Amino acid sequence: MSKSVMDQAVMKTYGRFPVTLEKGSGSYVWDTDGKTYLDFTSGIAVCNLGHVPQGVKKEVEQQLEELWHCSNLYHIPVQEQAASLLAEASGLDQVFFCNSGAEANEAAWKLARKYRHDRSQSEKHTIVTFSQSFHGRTGGAMALTGQPKIQDGFAPLMPGVVHAPFNDRSALEELDADTVNAVFVEPVQGEGGVHPADQEWMTWLAAYCRENDILLIVDEIQTGAGRTGTFFASEAYGIKPDMITCAKGIGSGFPAGALIADKTCAESFSPGTHGSTFGGNPLASAAVKATVEIIQETAFLQEVKAKGAVFKKSLEKLVPESADVRGMGLLLGIDFHKPAAPYIQALRENGVLVLPAGPEVMRILPPLTVTEMEWSTFIQTLAHVLEEDQ
Repeated sequence: MSKSVMDQAVMKTYGRFPVTLEKGSGSYVWDTDGKTYLDFTSGIAVCNLGHVPQGVKKEVEQQLEELWHCSNLYHIPVQEQAASLLAEASGLDQVFFCNSGAEANEAAWKLARKYRHDRSQSEKHTIVTFSQSFHGRTGGAMALTGQPKIQDGFAPLMPGVVHAPFNDRSALEELDADTVNAVFVEPVQGEGGVHPADQEWMTWLAAYCRENDILLIVDEIQTGAGRTGTFFASEAYGIKPDMITCAKGIGSGFPAGALIADKTCAESFSPGTHGSTFGGNPLASAAVKATVEIIQETAFLQEVKAKGAVFKKSLEKLVPESADVRGMGLLLGIDFHKPAAPYIQALRENGVLVLPAGPEVMRILPPLTVTEMEWSTFIQTLAHVLEEDQ
């Protein structure tokens, strides 16, 4: 069967770049024509340890020889080990495993509703998220997302969601707090343009939720697994959420998502209230366990934080005065204040892969293992692209 015929069998839900990748190692990928690319997308913040990391590969290969899948009706030791590691990294208590970030967010709002039901607090029914947020494309997660373009064509959406301005206290203060169940927030809005939350606002938000009996749910799907220099970005903000949702980087490319919750919340998920056929199966759990063990090492995270600071400064020196550099750790964005697509295309043609984050922002997501030489290659290539634009 020809490639064009096979391509026709896939739904056109993605605007694909004209590249077919077939191999990856570390910070590099190769296409079917043999061209090498420096991959500063990391599979959209998934391959945080680079492509095919050996420590994770070893654990998965061992699990492949033992058990691929079994029902969650049985104990799965490697799943329990992975859960313990995530609980320790988050400072929370219990974990529900699923397959993606959207599923983790669906589980979080479902748990928030069950939590209120169990306390006979039906008046606390509103869920607050923020403009330009992105929480996924399933029904509930799409309703949580604060971007009309994601929701267009799918009305009516799940009711009970209010979208407030990001980094702004006023809209929240105007709400009747007695009716608010939970607040979902991303520490850095990745899909929404690489906008970090202000420290003062995030501190206030955590206090506002605590004082008004509102659950604070932090979406760490893109910011988690060491991406910002701490295992979860909420740690850098000095806040402790009631729940954390994560996915992407926790499995090094194996489909894995997780809802991590305080024990008081988690107890509302009793047998039969939620589930997942594949969530936390032995293969995915082996990948999560190995990935988390590597990333949560203090020295590893300190190195990520140091790299992020140096790399951000190098971008600030390079970009035009009209552009802005934003982000935390190794989640960085350049806002050109004009279409970013030509720069992204030019970099790709020069062997470097990056992503958009809205029409005017280039999103830069190198593996956390990126070397100084690889970053220098990126800077040199970007400098060339910017010079060509003048």
